[in-house]
Amino acid sequence: MAIKIAHENIQPGFILMNSGQLLNASRNRSPTAYLFNPPEERAQYEHDTDKEMIVLKFLDAKGQPLGMVNWFAVHCTSMNNTNKYISSDNKGLASLYFEETMNGPSPTYGQGPFVAAFAQSNEGDVSPNTKGAHCINNGLACEANHSTCNGKNEMCIAFGPGKDMYESTEIIAQRQFDKAKELYEAASVYLEGPVDFRHSYVDMTKQQVDIGGKTFNTCKPAMGYSFAAGTTDGPGAFDFTQGETKGNPFWSAISHLLKNPSAEQVACQHPKPILLDTGEISEPFPWSPAVVDTQILRIGQLILAAVPGEFTTMSGRRLRKAIKATLVEHGWHNDTQVVVAGLSNTYSDYIATFEEYKDQRYEAASTIFGPHTLSAYIKNFQRLAGDMASGKFPSDTSSAPALNLDTVSKYAYPFPVLFDSAPSGKSVGDVRTDVNSSYTRGQLVLVEFWGGNPRNNLMTNATFLTVEKQDGSAWTLVLTDTSWFTKFHWQHNHSSKLSSESIVTISWQTTHYTLPGVYRIQHFGYRKKLFQDPTPYSGTSSTFHIV
Repeated sequence: MAIKIAHENIQPGFILMNSGQLLNASRNRSPTAYLFNPPEERAQYEHDTDKEMIVLKFLDAKGQPLGMVNWFAVHCTSMNNTNKYISSDNKGLASLYFEETMNGPSPTYGQGPFVAAFAQSNEGDVSPNTKGAHCINNGLACEANHSTCNGKNEMCIAFGPGKDMYESTEIIAQRQFDKAKELYEAASVYLEGPVDFRHSYVDMTKQQVDIGGKTFNTCKPAMGYSFAAGTTDGPGAFDFTQGETKGNPFWSAISHLLKNPSAEQVACQHPKPILLDTGEISEPFPWSPAVVDTQILRIGQLILAAVPGEFTTMSGRRLRKAIKATLVEHGWHNDTQVVVAGLSNTYSDYIATFEEYKDQRYEAASTIFGPHTLSAYIKNFQRLAGDMASGKFPSDTSSAPALNLDTVSKYAYPFPVLFDSAPSGKSVGDVRTDVNSSYTRGQLVLVEFWGGNPRNNLMTNATFLTVEKQDGSAWTLVLTDTSWFTKFHWQHNHSSKLSSESIVTISWQTTHYTLPGVYRIQHFGYRKKLFQDPTPYSGTSSTFHIV
């Protein structure tokens, strides 16, 4: 839908570029792995994460603002893995801040003329939790190499800069917004020159790279033990830890029930101990990609490397350096700006450096094509850059992967919604627990409804809720479910034997800026009757005062 709308609004205009450092919104979550990189390489950089933000400013032919895109490397994990809400995290909130500034306050975020995108870069080992990882039982720093507390991975969690993950999201979003706005307003370098691209499908399981006079191969995909450990942004469970290079007989026996990796696969992935041999499992569909997209795009003196995964800091630096060197060798200017556009097209997990791979922290354990994954990507992106510089078009090294969406959908939601119901004497959409009669500004407003399963209709380009303010005899829309201050929570009514009963809780966190007046909350959704298609329903709370 967004692509369709953009295409329908094509118009002449200008693009300006700017860049600057944002120092207080990120930190490296695998610093011990970063230290495995050569000292002379690390000495070229001041920080162990990339702090540069690149901003593009879009203007129409009359010089009026149209939009903004920026790239900055930081994970969207301010909301950690205890969060149960769908959230666009710090970058999504920063986008809302920017668009509200440019479009003016509106209850319908994302529908104004100005579009702001906070895009991803080489954030593979970059965390927004700037206080770092600490043991939740005593507040002390975690053991650094394995990110454990008394040997327990689950106790080591990164936080900050706020008092909880919600405040941390707000702070990191605000810092990205502030820097992006500053760079946007000061942008003065026009992008000038051709618009171009090169794209190729690559079978990453069959790549050969030459290093030091020797030839090495990439591997079929596999996940290592430390993948199951998770990260300090969201640790895993059981007794998995980061930095695991030996494996465990118990978990090996369990995982080998799915697929016992071949001797060739074990040797290829070394020193990664294989937990899940995903590249050799194809039922009900392949568990990991083999053929991936590689793509570069040109806008004047800007090159975007659209990478199909999460490059670590040093991996991204090496890729940028290699692409630029190839272009300069073909006569391009030295001021060519190369940006790693992360998580583009196919998703192929993480890409750690060869040296980081030895440490087998989470990012390395999730580098699925083996220790020479980065070298293979650099080789292919250099090929694309060379083709672009010389005016050639690449011959795809592999065919586009086939994807059976019907099969994927079948396993994504294996159990359909049969029907929705409410307790005797109630209807779907009725209020279960009503609002209070009044609230002071800053209080949390809560209301519960008997609802339908949200899988009946995801309400795309619509909303599950509205907050409305009375204006005479009319009601004015104030907020929807796109607002940071509203939450939509759904659960089965577990107190009933009928799992078809659903409870919808809507919350609104008022602030000191909330206008006094009379309000109401409405809920919208779809309910399903047995053997029938879903139909819309709605419910409305009682009115309440904000004083």
